[in-house]
Amino acid sequence: MAAEVLSSAKWLYCGEPDESQRAVLVQFSNGKLRDPGNMRFTLYKNNDSTNPRKRTQRILAAETDRLCYVGNNFGTGALKCNTLCRHFVGILNKTSGQMEVYDAELFNMQPLFADESIESELTLESESKTFREKMDSCIEAFGTTKQKRALNSRRMNTVGSESLNRAVAKAAENIIDTKGVTALVNDAKRDDMQDDSLYLPPCHADAAKPEDVYKFEDRILAEYEALQSPSEAFRNVTSEEILKMIEENSHCSFVIEALKSLPSNEESRDRQARCIWFLDTLIKFRAQKVIKRKSALGPGIPHIISTKLLKHFTCLTYNNGSLRNLISDSMKAKITAYVIILALHINDFQIDLTMLQRDLKLSEKRMIEIAKAMRLKVSKRSVSLAAGREEYHRLGALCIPLPPAQTVDRQAKRRRIT
Repeated sequence: MAAEVLSSAKWLYCGEPDESQRAVLVQFSNGKLRDPGNMRFTLYKNNDSTNPRKRTQRILAAETDRLCYVGNNFGTGALKCNTLCRHFVGILNKTSGQMEVYDAELFNMQPLFADESIESELTLESESKTFREKMDSCIEAFGTTKQKRALNSRRMNTVGSESLNRAVAKAAENIIDTKGVTALVNDAKRDDMQDDSLYLPPCHADAAKPEDVYKFEDRILAEYEALQSPSEAFRNVTSEEILKMIEENSHCSFVIEALKSLPSNEESRDRQARCIWFLDTLIKFRAQKVIKRKSALGPGIPHIISTKLLKHFTCLTYNNGSLRNLISDSMKAKITAYVIILALHINDFQIDLTMLQRDLKLSEKRMIEIAKAMRLKVSKRSVSLAAGREEYHRLGALCIPLPPAQTVDRQAKRRRIT
């Protein structure tokens, strides 16, 4: 009788047996059930019905007297066959002679042990760690003594840095609470006014004469005797030698013009020659970037002069296993200020800033900034050139009383390139 019913049964596709829920098929990873009636199943579904991926996620739990099982249709434990093929469940209706077919999905049920919940928590914690933290955990567990010691040292430094940052932040808050924002702004303005003192030489603002504002004795008195021998060529220079200097372009324009107007008085000529030679040396020294050894300054530089240049106009740096003397931007500004002072003493305290600016390869704006910071009175004058041409030059004069010092904005200084 059953064979006759089967031969006359018809296929009837019914879709999902329940709304948005396919029939459930299970297989157990550790074997087959001996007593299916002893199983208690519970199906859980995701509450997020708006997300198209999450609304189909299901977790099936099975429980027996001895063991619990869990299966799901998402994540690493889901079966790939659910996406590669379709599963159906058929129910034979003997009354109508039809095989009612429903959509189904297969769950792979795996036994759940008490330790697995702890392992899952550890897995989630491990996934949330960075690569550095994972490496530190490996070193802590399997590293050598040296690696563990380095790890502990780095962790202590990290804690120390965090403590320092908190202490600095707290100290800043206390200062703001104590002094107030207005007082701090005023202090910053005063710092801007004093910022030029980092590279400007001492200025005697209460001097009665221009020569006492930047005293000659403060600049090169200690090295004055050492300048006698190297400046001898300048002291005894002839017109033919000056023409040769111009042709060979061996010296800058300011030095050439100063040599043309050397005084005839022997004492004054000697003093001027020494100043001109020292100024010429400063300009050539400023054009360099790194001094690797004293001999790089040239063979004719006395030891006391080379020592002064390296000590006062360079910064000692360490690079590639060796010490070097670096001429930084602030040091270049300092050299420029000293060149201006020497030029003032040479030219009766009135100099052509444009000529010096070109010799020093500076921008006009930067030259004027330094000159005004040194309390020079800056003016403009037309200068006649060859072929009847004219151009305007900036002049700097040291006049009594001194004009007020002018500084530039701190942010502009940071952006400026010397």
